[in-house]
Amino acid sequence: MKTNVAVIYGGRTGEHEISHRSAKSIIEAMDTEKYKVLHYVISKEGRWSPRSILPEPGGNPGVDVVFPVLHGTFGEDGTVQGLLELADLPYVGAGVMASSISMDKEMMKRVAKERGLPVVEYSVVSGSGDLACGELGFPVFVKPANLGSSVGISKARNCEELKAALELARAYDRKVIIERGITGREFECAVLGNDNPIAASPCEILPSREFYDYDDKYLLDKAETVIPADLSPEQTAEMQRLAVECYRAVECEGMARVDFLMESATGKLYINEINTIPGFTSISMYPKMWEYSGLPMPRLIDRLIELALERHAAKQRLRYSK
Repeated sequence: MKTNVAVIYGGRTGEHEISHRSAKSIIEAMDTEKYKVLHYVISKEGRWSPRSILPEPGGNPGVDVVFPVLHGTFGEDGTVQGLLELADLPYVGAGVMASSISMDKEMMKRVAKERGLPVVEYSVVSGSGDLACGELGFPVFVKPANLGSSVGISKARNCEELKAALELARAYDRKVIIERGITGREFECAVLGNDNPIAASPCEILPSREFYDYDDKYLLDKAETVIPADLSPEQTAEMQRLAVECYRAVECEGMARVDFLMESATGKLYINEINTIPGFTSISMYPKMWEYSGLPMPRLIDRLIELALERHAAKQRLRYSK
């Protein structure tokens, strides 16, 4: 019997097109002898096609496990995960709380700091609030607190640019995070697992622009990546350790990609963010890091589905009433 895998993609997000590309790569990597793919596409307006994934009264949608491929808002933030929990369906990736905390850049940094993990100095502006010019020095990076793929992110070098950057970020989120600009190198590290997560060999990102923005990630095809990253064995081990500790701090399960900055002046590593539904496009680094580490894409998909089913089975043994 084949396993029926419901792949959910699209969504009400600025990363709608990237979600389609990731889903295509995942579906193409699935072993057709093992899996039957059920497509659930969400439009930019939030309409589901072909039908709701929720079980009909007295019936069953024929879904064995769900693979959410919804980057960003209304997909990576715990909303869809909550729906799947209510439907009692196994699903790939982080649960409700881990998804929500990881998606909110401020909350992720607060949790990381509480665990003694290194994060860059930052300030938060909510609603119509403002940031005193120069409070963190310049340059600074201005980001919507809840979004991915570098959408709405700007680098500000002076007060005028800071004002414009805040206006752009507020178009995507009512809460904006401003971080001290780090001059240095950018890295990514893939993590996989439930109770005993492991980290892959990290990669280095060499942007073609001033920083690794949306255009550099998905449109220009000029950024370079280096696997394995040019790091000493000690630096590699420390990056992997921090990636796993960040993953555990937010209580992530299934998968995540942890992004790092290494400051040139000090050599210090900083955790930049954690992505609970990393990209799976042809240029995305999460599957490439695992492939280099000995887990090719088809086997990676197998493992993610196994982890989803293992977690669901463990939850079924819990009691929810006396």
